Amino acid sequence: MKTNALLIFTRNPELGKVKTRLAATIGPEKALKVYQDLLLHTRNETQSIDCDKFVFYDTYIPKEDIWLDTIYHKQLQSEGDLGQRMQHAFEVLFEMGYSNCIIVGSDLFELKTALIENAFENLDAYDSVIGPAIDGGYYLLGLKESKPALFHNKDWGTSTVYVATLKDLETEKTFVMPALNDIDTFEDLEKSGYI
Repeated sequence: MKTNALLIFTRNPELGKVKTRLAATIGPEKALKVYQDLLLHTRNETQSIDCDKFVFYDTYIPKEDIWLDTIYHKQLQSEGDLGQRMQHAFEVLFEMGYSNCIIVGSDLFELKTALIENAFENLDAYDSVIGPAIDGGYYLLGLKESKPALFHNKDWGTSTVYVATLKDLETEKTFVMPALNDIDTFEDLEKSGYI
C-alpha cells in the first residue's frame, strides 16, 4: 500500500443520466458520448500516477468497465448529497491508512497527469490543496485528514462552492491549483476545444 491515494468520482455512464445540462442542448446520446470521452481522458491521465487509485461509482460497480482492476480499486459512493458522498469516500481511505488523499471528478478535458502529481507534491508541504473550477466549484481537493466541515452547508452544483470551501480552509495552509474548465454545459464544451 502506498501513502498517497487518488479518489476518482464518476457516474455510471448511462443514457439520460449523465451531463443532463449538456444534454439539454446536444441531446442525451451526444452527452453520453462526451461523458464516455471524459472518462477515457480521466483514465488515461491518471493510470500512470504513482499512487493507489480508487474509482467511486455513483450507483453500481459494473463487471466490465474501462478501469483496469490491476490499476484501479472500485468502490461505491455512499448515499446522500455530493458533500456527504465525498466526505464518506475520504473517511474510507483515511481509515485504510492513507496519509495524502486527493479527489478529482471525471468531467475535465484539462485534467493532466502532471497537474495531479503536482497536487500530491504540494500536499506534502501544505495542509490542503484545492483546484478551483471556472464555474465556481472545484475539480480537485487534497487532504491529509478528514475535515467534515468542508462537506456541509454548501450549495453543491452552484458557483458558491469554491469560495465557501476556501472560507472553511482559511486557518489551514492551502495550496491553490490553476483554475480549470469542467464540462457541464454546451458553452463549457465549446471552451474546451472538444467541438
